[in-house]
Amino acid sequence: MPDLITKNAPAGDGETPAERVVVPEPQAEKPRSLGLDAWHDLRKRPVFIISAVLIVLLVLFAIAPGLFTSVDPRAGDLSKHYLSKPNYLHFFQGDWFGYDGQGRSIYARMIYGARASVVVGICVTAGVTIVGGLLGMVAGYYGGWVDTIVSRFTDMVFGIPLLLGALVILNAFSVRTIWSVVFALVVLGWTQMTRVMRGSVITVKQSDYVTAAKALGAGTGRIMFKHILPNAIAPVIVVATIALGGYIAAEATLSFLGIGLQDPTISWGIDINSAQKVIRQAPFVLFFPAGMLSVTVLAFIMLGDAVRDALDPKLR
Repeated sequence: MPDLITKNAPAGDGETPAERVVVPEPQAEKPRSLGLDAWHDLRKRPVFIISAVLIVLLVLFAIAPGLFTSVDPRAGDLSKHYLSKPNYLHFFQGDWFGYDGQGRSIYARMIYGARASVVVGICVTAGVTIVGGLLGMVAGYYGGWVDTIVSRFTDMVFGIPLLLGALVILNAFSVRTIWSVVFALVVLGWTQMTRVMRGSVITVKQSDYVTAAKALGAGTGRIMFKHILPNAIAPVIVVATIALGGYIAAEATLSFLGIGLQDPTISWGIDINSAQKVIRQAPFVLFFPAGMLSVTVLAFIMLGDAVRDALDPKLR
């Protein structure tokens, strides 16, 4: 509650002082941090709200698919459900999207397929952000020969196409699981984060507060993680958010090519691969998993665009 100041109003000759007037003392608004300022801006953006709702729904699919369907996504009945068309009257029975070429519920496989996409996307993004962020911070802070070695190694790995390199790496695994796909994408996907972090650190380390910290005798670790990292991480967050959707698409592409995830793992890429065999006879088998993949990637791209606009004061 604001502080109150009481003042006596001037009185005329022979009059008693006027009643006291209560005047609220103005209080200065507390400055907000970059994170709070960005959150305040994000809440007003419809693009952020829509993408956030879609992503929360996707995460719920991955964590608790049983809340959305009770049908076994691996169970098939060719005699009854072979390429059965969508039936909108039986949504909760799991045949709202119809059945695929093996008599399995497309709706159930869409729900359960979100788990592989979410796990791969989040784990790959976390991995490339940690590896690329650390290398970029070291290169940008130390400069000189350290920067030269890290930059040239980054350029060498960056020259390897992501999908082509992942195909080569995954061929070395006899059994390909979610974690082997994550490993292959992290090994080749950290280069972009390194470049972004390096450029951001080079800009931030020239600030006055970094110079003051060095003058006061702060150690290298404290300067890098206490002063530089919090102020250089914003561009990396934006790139990582947008790239997450790309890693989900990369996993689906590898699975579609038959070199990514394998049965019995449920993946939208595997379902798209199976649907191409019957696309003329039953195009809906391809439409639903491909549509789910497109919406998921679009949601993360929209979220990244909204975060970028909120973290960049020039775009507000």
